[in-house]
Amino acid sequence: MPVRMKDIARDLGVSVVTVSKVLRNHSDIGDETRQRVLKRVRELNYQPNLTARALVTGRTYTVGLVVPDLVHPFFAEVAKGLSSILRKSGYSLIIASSEEDPDLEAQEISRLLARRLDAMVIASAQWTVASFRLIEEQKTPYILVDRRFAGLVANFVGVDDELVGELATGHLIAAGYRRIAHIRGPEVSTGLGRLAGYRRALARRDLRAPVHYVPEAVAGDDESEARGRAAMQRLLRVDPPPDGVFCYNDPTAVGAMNAILEAGLRIPEDIAIIGCGNVRYGASLRVPLSSIDQRCTVMGERAGKLALSLIGAKGSTRPKSIILQPKLVARASTRRNAAA
Repeated sequence: MPVRMKDIARDLGVSVVTVSKVLRNHSDIGDETRQRVLKRVRELNYQPNLTARALVTGRTYTVGLVVPDLVHPFFAEVAKGLSSILRKSGYSLIIASSEEDPDLEAQEISRLLARRLDAMVIASAQWTVASFRLIEEQKTPYILVDRRFAGLVANFVGVDDELVGELATGHLIAAGYRRIAHIRGPEVSTGLGRLAGYRRALARRDLRAPVHYVPEAVAGDDESEARGRAAMQRLLRVDPPPDGVFCYNDPTAVGAMNAILEAGLRIPEDIAIIGCGNVRYGASLRVPLSSIDQRCTVMGERAGKLALSLIGAKGSTRPKSIILQPKLVARASTRRNAAA
């Protein structure tokens, strides 16, 4: 017979309510009682009946996360931060990938909704808001992370992407680079915002951004490295080639760096490179990569806290926007001189 909560309660001489509160990490249980209950839970290898709990509480204690790419370390860090917050409150995280395909994303959202999740967190590859209307119809709280939609009033956690573009481009200018290109991202809020910031930084310093210095958009976060390499190869054929490049994200920047080194050029002496995301391997590359830190783990944590507050709210709440401030992390890929 499986172990039940009332078995644990009887063994310890406490109520079933007390055991339940300990398992839900409720704050009004004393530490001594909490430790006794948790010790007995471990000894008996108690596993809660999630189906029964859902019938009683109306909650499944699960949150869904939909991301465009499971390989990109940025989204892995977001998931890590999100999971760390949810776990403390007894929630599990279910992750799905859209592979940057809007149709696949819509399918994954429908599948997750069928699980009766308590909330959803989405980094969307959509062009329309139809999927979000479906979520709203089912009254499931949801949060957009990293990417947002003009005209859609929704909970959002992300960075100021125009500021990302300004910081990266301004850093290159301050380091002495003048022919600055931008390998842009997809036609979503992140890509469009960083492109706008790039152009604004150049305009403020009376620098031009020739059309051929902004290659066609990288289709998405998947295969960014290969697309960054191809875009940089095109930029190397421009006359004159750029002496600095701001890349949409770090994987794109890695691809661009590979193209530069394969051409026998030096980084940053011939061409400087800066990315965005500040992924973990950036400092370990052959030429350590300068980047804009989007605070991706914090982004996941803030999304987790917001999700829990939405789940616990009584009635509807006004959507919240949490905007994190990006930070420049300068490394060898842009440091041509001591002042950079």
